[in-house]
Amino acid sequence: MINKISNNSILLLAIRIFFGFIFIFAAITKIADPGGFSQSIYNYKLMPDFIINFLAIAFPWIELVAGILLVFGISVKENSAILSGLLVIFIFAIAISLFRGLNIDCGCFGTAGGTKVGIQKILENIGLLILGLILIKFDSKFLSLSKQE
Repeated sequence: MINKISNNSILLLAIRIFFGFIFIFAAITKIADPGGFSQSIYNYKLMPDFIINFLAIAFPWIELVAGILLVFGISVKENSAILSGLLVIFIFAIAISLFRGLNIDCGCFGTAGGTKVGIQKILENIGLLILGLILIKFDSKFLSLSKQE
């Protein structure tokens, strides 16, 4: 199975583009409504108030830049690691909120989706995390703007 993934440049390209576009779309919806995304972060009640606005501005731009770079195949492993790290943070935040019984929107796609925190959101993020880990492990140089080694 591992050899099939590592030797399939088309599959890795598809994963790279899908993974990148998910974060591009998520970032655009958050950038379009920073106040709404800030409120989503606040609703988790995990961060001190003074850092929430910073995170509401920084996270979407990190997602956008890393997603665009992924789509173009630039520093695939590094950008996948950044986005996978964010996914780990999101998974823990959703899990903590779920265990605390909070009935809040996840903020995953800004205020566009209105999806509640729950086990489904955790599973979706774990699925995305697996894609990110595949890209970290195997890279994706096919149709990439990075220098080929």
